Amino acid sequence: MEFTAKQIADYVGGTVEGNANATINSFSKIEEGHEGAISFLSNPKYTHYLYDTKSSVVLVNADLVLEKPVSATLIRVPNAYESVARLLKLYDSMKPAKSGIHPLAFISPSATVADGCYVGAFAYIGEGATIGEGCQIYPNTYVGDGVTIGTQCILYPQVSVYHGCRIGNRVIIHSGSVIGADGFGFAPGANGYEKIPQIGIVTIEDDVEIGANTCIDRSTMGSTFVRRGVKLDNLVQIAHNTDIGSNTVMSAQVGVAGSTKVGQWCMFGGQVGISGHISIGDQVRLGAQSGAPSSIESNQTLIGTPPQPERAFFRQVALMRRLPEMYKQIQQLQKEIQQLKQDNGTHE
Repeated sequence: MEFTAKQIADYVGGTVEGNANATINSFSKIEEGHEGAISFLSNPKYTHYLYDTKSSVVLVNADLVLEKPVSATLIRVPNAYESVARLLKLYDSMKPAKSGIHPLAFISPSATVADGCYVGAFAYIGEGATIGEGCQIYPNTYVGDGVTIGTQCILYPQVSVYHGCRIGNRVIIHSGSVIGADGFGFAPGANGYEKIPQIGIVTIEDDVEIGANTCIDRSTMGSTFVRRGVKLDNLVQIAHNTDIGSNTVMSAQVGVAGSTKVGQWCMFGGQVGISGHISIGDQVRLGAQSGAPSSIESNQTLIGTPPQPERAFFRQVALMRRLPEMYKQIQQLQKEIQQLKQDNGTHE
């Protein structure tokens, strides 16, 4: 399917600079552009590719100042990254959705699967489970007893949703993720550790996306919550009784310990660790590999362990790099002081 630069500009609310009739039929990274492709430029580090790209059309930010002529047609928009995301979503929506129940799928007689759903081979849907309209349950996925799944959800292959968990509308869960496994609860005793039954559930609200091999544990009592619009990367661990606030995003290998409340619109970089039984405020941004042992107030950008403002952290890192040199200087000063003491003693 082909579109013109003008059609694309009208869709994303941009203005064309160049040939409004230039046609595109594919997407490409700007450094790998080719005729008939549309690319985007949002990171200034890639600006030099703009002048040599072979892409027919490039989405750019409206305030971009050109240093020399370009051969591609430009579409200027307020936010190029946001605009290409809209276009990719449109492109993805044009792909035909799977539908129908595979004869090798198992669906309990007491389960309810709405019209327009796809259930792949060897998928399992347990007793009393409810699957909403337009859901796609891929092969080898397990949906336990009493699970409720809303409309237009996608569960990719080998997802496991344990009994009783609740999933909202338009939720995407990628391969290998486990929703509702037991929380890590054990009571130490004289003869070892006694397991504490985890009788709660996991509640995932609307428009959440969960990356591959991510685990969200069921609560001891009540529910673990992942609120509306949360985006979790691959290999994220959400422990029992946590509450992840709406529109929060977490990169790969983030771990949140039990009974912790995370606010809205937070952003955690890769391998961030959050201690248990604490509270993280709204709009907290933590840099990669930060560790939070205690509660953090809202509206802060922090990094390190314990987290601190970026400028203070990078000053410390700069000093750390100088430690070997400083250590040598201290040793030299100690020798000089010792020599002065000896000289002093000689003159006395």
